[in-house]
Amino acid sequence: MEEKILKAMASGDAMRPGDIAAAAGIEKAEADKLIKKLVKEDKLYSPKRCFYAIKK
Repeated sequence: MEEKILKAMASGDAMRPGDIAAAAGIEKAEADKLIKKLVKEDKLYSPKRCFYAIKK
C-alpha cells in the first residue's frame, strides 16, 4: 500500500490526503494512516499545513 501512495505522489507536488487517496485508489482513512507512517519513516514531509510531499 505504501508503494501506491509514493507512486501517486511521484509528480513531486505537495498534495492533500484526500487527493493522495483518490490518486492511489484507496480509502481516505487508509491513506491517512499510511501517510502518518511514511512521515515517521522520514519518506514524506509536510511543506505546509495539510499538504504532504515526498522527501528528497
